[in-house]
Amino acid sequence: MSSQDIPEENLPVEQGTAHDAAHGGGTAVAQRGDDPFADPGLPAHKPRIQDIDERAAKRSERTVALLFTLSMLATIGFIAAFVIFPVDKIVYIWPFGHISALNFSLGVTLGLALFCIGAGAVHWSRTLMSDVEVADDRHAIEAAPEVRAKVMADFADGARESAIGRRKLIRNTMFGALAMVPLSGVVLLRELGPMPEDKLRKTLWAKGKQLINMNTNEPLRPEDVAVGSLTFVMPEGLKESDHNFNTEIAKAAVMIVRLQPEDIKDQRELEWSHEGIVAYSKICTHVGCPISLYEQQTHHVLCPCHQSTFDLSDGARVIFGPAGHPLPQLRIGVNAEGNLEALGDFEEPVGPAFWERG
Repeated sequence: MSSQDIPEENLPVEQGTAHDAAHGGGTAVAQRGDDPFADPGLPAHKPRIQDIDERAAKRSERTVALLFTLSMLATIGFIAAFVIFPVDKIVYIWPFGHISALNFSLGVTLGLALFCIGAGAVHWSRTLMSDVEVADDRHAIEAAPEVRAKVMADFADGARESAIGRRKLIRNTMFGALAMVPLSGVVLLRELGPMPEDKLRKTLWAKGKQLINMNTNEPLRPEDVAVGSLTFVMPEGLKESDHNFNTEIAKAAVMIVRLQPEDIKDQRELEWSHEGIVAYSKICTHVGCPISLYEQQTHHVLCPCHQSTFDLSDGARVIFGPAGHPLPQLRIGVNAEGNLEALGDFEEPVGPAFWERG
């Protein structure tokens, strides 16, 4: 749109024209010609009631302290709920319906703890901290010595105006709330699972535990094991219907091989065997794959995952592949009924190496 299309009354009036002088409008036009982006300045400061009434300031201080105290109590409630409510407890809460008592209580208490800290901080800043607005000119990014000195002075002024040194009740309760909230995260570490303790070092094998054939679920007798055969066994008392079967069999799975006693090169292996029957962990010491391949002529067993090869005639030492150490051997014997039994647990952890192996 050109200036010819704009009505004359809407066109800007040139400052200092004869038309302005004739109508006495020179002063108004001059004012309109001033910088339209000039700093209008700050409005006059209006004091709050807390600024002029110490009783009101004390009430605000108690309110902030109460909020911080509620945060601490909510954190204690969070920890208590974590201990009191079992994971599988379901309760009816209107209008949510049937929900986990643990999840609901943890959400409410932790949310309340965080909300009270935030609400306390906001109320503190709006009622007790200085609300005087300060305008400052832009300056270069480089911090000159005088700028650094000014920053430190402003920081000191802010600390003084926040009254954190004078309002000790607020300061102490705030520190208490901030110190206790992280405890919620510490308690949540329980959800990582139970402490491992020495579970990685122990299996279900123990002295007197019979060797149960995994194919027949019957105790294994020496005459049931032929020379050159491979049999898989599990400890007596472990059933596939058990809820922890997979966890336990992953450590307790054992393979039984019968060798000629004169073919056994390792003296300890011979002492821990029975009439040439040796028992070794089925779990590969590389990444825990189940070993299932046996070569009769060489007495080698092979892990199908990464081809780690162990010599069962020589203490199950590693002769090929990425496995780092031999297969653990289970010491076996025969009980009064003539069945093969364990004479103890493995003397070293089964499966892959882990950081506590020593």
